[in-house]
Amino acid sequence: MRKMLNKKGFTLAELLIVVAIIAVLVAIAIPIFTNQLEKARESTDAANIRDFYAEIATGLVTGDLDYATGATMKVSGGKTATVTTPLTTATGDFVVTVAAGEAKQQVSQWQTGAVEVAGYTITAATDMKGKSNIEYTFTVTADNTYLSAIAFS
Repeated sequence: MRKMLNKKGFTLAELLIVVAIIAVLVAIAIPIFTNQLEKARESTDAANIRDFYAEIATGLVTGDLDYATGATMKVSGGKTATVTTPLTTATGDFVVTVAAGEAKQQVSQWQTGAVEVAGYTITAATDMKGKSNIEYTFTVTADNTYLSAIAFS
């Protein structure tokens, strides 16, 4: 009569099944993680765009940024807002540019959809990937300034 051997451990088939299950879970998790990471980058960019706009608008109201002189003003993160196209007449457009450093986004279009800043919509198709400047165009009418365009360069 044969003695029964005391077998402990897993068979090769069991180990392969466990490895296959883990591989499937990883294959599902990586694209989801990457997508969420891109959305976080876009949220950072959108927050910076809104923050810079709020600071520029405040600077225009308080007189810290004079749109007629091509002046500069410090904004968040040690960045500088510069009037790159000064207002030359009593009414019209002027452009304030923030050298914001390279955008965080790594995908050309906004994955999270359109972004709204002060009533102006940045469409989802806007390409901000790798851009380093944010250009805010303000229009002066009857001594009021309002945002009429945002561009990236």
